Amino acid sequence: MKDALELLKRGTDEILTVEDLKKKLSTKKKLVVKAGFDPTAPDLHLGHTVLINKLRHFQDLGHRVIFLIGDFTGMIGDPSGKNKTRPTLSAEEIKKNAKTYEKQVFKILKKEQTEVRFNSEWCSKLGAEGLIRLASNYNVARMLERDDFSKRYKSNQSIAVHEFLYPLVQGYDSVHLEADVECGGTDQKFNLLVGRELQRAYEQEPQVVITVPILEGLDGVNKMSKSLDNYVGVDEAPEDMFGKIMSISDELMWRWFELLSFKSNDEIKSLKKAAASGENPRDIKFLLAIEIVDRFHAEGDGEKCKENFLQRFQKGKLPENIEEISLDIEGSSILLTNLLKESGLTASVSESSRMIKQGAVKIDQEKVTDLKLEITKNTNAIYQVGKRKIMRIKT
Repeated sequence: MKDALELLKRGTDEILTVEDLKKKLSTKKKLVVKAGFDPTAPDLHLGHTVLINKLRHFQDLGHRVIFLIGDFTGMIGDPSGKNKTRPTLSAEEIKKNAKTYEKQVFKILKKEQTEVRFNSEWCSKLGAEGLIRLASNYNVARMLERDDFSKRYKSNQSIAVHEFLYPLVQGYDSVHLEADVECGGTDQKFNLLVGRELQRAYEQEPQVVITVPILEGLDGVNKMSKSLDNYVGVDEAPEDMFGKIMSISDELMWRWFELLSFKSNDEIKSLKKAAASGENPRDIKFLLAIEIVDRFHAEGDGEKCKENFLQRFQKGKLPENIEEISLDIEGSSILLTNLLKESGLTASVSESSRMIKQGAVKIDQEKVTDLKLEITKNTNAIYQVGKRKIMRIKT
């Protein structure tokens, strides 16, 4: 029990309640552990895997996981943390994204201990009468206690009636599946607690709620997000994934070890002790990068990435396979800032300027400092932005 609790508590924000979890674990039965994912984007990133890792912990203890794809709730749109009504997705978009989720999730979860379900199976059958009965188990005052709803209500911002259905339907999923445990991000706490209340209303033993933290992205400040371009996608190429992980700060590395690594608590303590004794944090970061690359690609890929990384950045060598593109330009020349943006090496001209000012731009391995540098037509050179973005560009 002690070892199981230590594993399940690791990297969590809250367990509601620990006593309820102890009680369920003491029965020695296989618990039904549920987590829902709305397929609102086509790919998963490492931020999503914090929750999936917690499901894997339950599997390592012998329990059954239900990976619930919210194709029905996805059409409502989760309003959690949003300051306005979230646009809904079409059935086609949801179906397409769900297929990607199914493929990617088994890079972490054990297939034989995972049941993939879609909540449209039972929610579509509720009908108008069923939804009315479900809604009768919760009141508006409680719903408005939710932080995002409360803020919007007080500031006279619109709250669509259908948004109240989201936590109710998510809670009904727990009733239908008779969940013993539901896991979710900290922003899902209200919805998870609604599940507990609805289970009581349906005379079921209420589920234990486990919330996990939101993972900070590459910048170490903001939530990992594609829109902020601070993410590591689980389907990214091994070299890109490795390079991004090596770019994080030494401080953030320990946070990622806690939330993303499958190393034991004792192993991580030993690594921290080694760092405190003077071991180079970069060498410890190698272990994290290798573990994550191997998890999402083939075993051994992480070590290959490490070798390439050392060759490229310690010995000054460029990678063997550099992407090549041809760029059509108008006139006889193009500003370097525009070329970097047009080639995709930077997201904008302002980012190009910023990277040049920081000394992070090289042409044929020579650092560039001139913001007004123009690249003439019919040139062929290797352009590098930062440590990871390298491209041969012909104009």
